[in-house]
Amino acid sequence: MEILIKASQFILSLSFLIVLHELGHFIPAKLFKTRVEKFYLFFDYKFSLFKTKIGDTVYGIGWIPLGGYVKISGMIDESMDTEQLKQPAQPWEFRSKPAWQRLIIMLGGVIVNFILGILIYIMITFVWGIDYVAPNDVKQGFAVHETFKEYGFKDGDKITKFNGETPLDVTDVNKHLFLRGITSLDVTHQDGTNETIAIPENIGSIMWENGVMTPFSPIIPPVIGTVSTDSPADNAGLKVGDRIVSMNGVAINYWHQLTSTIVSATEEIAIVVERDGTTENIVVKPGEDKTIGVAPSTSNTVVVQHKDYTFLESIPMGNSLAVWTLKDYISQFKYVFTKKGATSIGGFIAIGNIFPATWSWQAFWSITAFLSIMLGFMNLLPIPALDGGHVMFTLYEIITGRKPNDKFLEYAQITGFILLIALLILANGNDIVKLFS
Repeated sequence: MEILIKASQFILSLSFLIVLHELGHFIPAKLFKTRVEKFYLFFDYKFSLFKTKIGDTVYGIGWIPLGGYVKISGMIDESMDTEQLKQPAQPWEFRSKPAWQRLIIMLGGVIVNFILGILIYIMITFVWGIDYVAPNDVKQGFAVHETFKEYGFKDGDKITKFNGETPLDVTDVNKHLFLRGITSLDVTHQDGTNETIAIPENIGSIMWENGVMTPFSPIIPPVIGTVSTDSPADNAGLKVGDRIVSMNGVAINYWHQLTSTIVSATEEIAIVVERDGTTENIVVKPGEDKTIGVAPSTSNTVVVQHKDYTFLESIPMGNSLAVWTLKDYISQFKYVFTKKGATSIGGFIAIGNIFPATWSWQAFWSITAFLSIMLGFMNLLPIPALDGGHVMFTLYEIITGRKPNDKFLEYAQITGFILLIALLILANGNDIVKLFS
């Protein structure tokens, strides 16, 4: 059932984004009186699940859920239909239009993606508001990874400022360190002393290469707050209120020690719990997702506050969320070109797993907004076969006054298509390897 819910959210989100992206090409094409031969959700190699012709355009749904497309007359695209290019150019064809019109048609999809992301973030802010954790609301401070203790951080530190400014949500510290160039953190140690600690400029690369993506985690006692039904913990007999004393003979003082032990476990875990003044011995085998189905009790440890926004207040906040989503995505994109990054690229399974196992409209729209921004950026990359490739060649024509010949564009399209297929195979191959390993 969980897989079905995730898959349903993924397909719905993907379909929504594809249709609107293609509309971004379709509408300006129609405005400039360019013939659109096909408008498809998903690809229709050999056959379609549904299709109907209205005017000059065939609207349909394909059977291969890898994207969608609009086929514009007189344009070299993913269909690789070059027969029409052998005929004299017609007034309704893409190749007959001025360069500035062709540029707008090709930019339409990514513009829709970015505008859509902003609008969704505005809606999320207005409807659900923002949850956040203020610096003083991490009552017992942060547990610090050993790598960061070398810089002067200590377990129990309360983080008060990022680069000299008080953050809205102090639990964003890990993301800001990795993506946003934090050069200093102000902390209050457990002894009450305050200190500004300098951070290396390449801290993101250090975190990436060492696999330390969460150097700071709120200190939470190892007391179980929730147990998922039919989870390994539930089946083993763990209960809400149990305090974890030890795991495999190692004392557990904080919740983050519990999670790291579970993630690194290769077999059953022997757990000692304190329950109603007595101790119990319980054996749990983690699931395939390296969890046992428990969450901590965070009462009096982390206080989550909520802020509602009026519609007018939601506009700048939603716009800020969209802009930072794009900036963060661009910042992390550089890691793709490392050896470790190549094995970290995920495909459809990875994207599908972003969605929660239970239906949540807030989570659905939040992830859809992120995917919209991500797709906009990816489509702008100057790779032939992507919108950015077409934009690159059109800008070259506008600047130089010389249009690349059709044979060159055809070969460039083939090269770009092969590159995209290779990336698709790599990403989904990584998913399969991770699935079985």
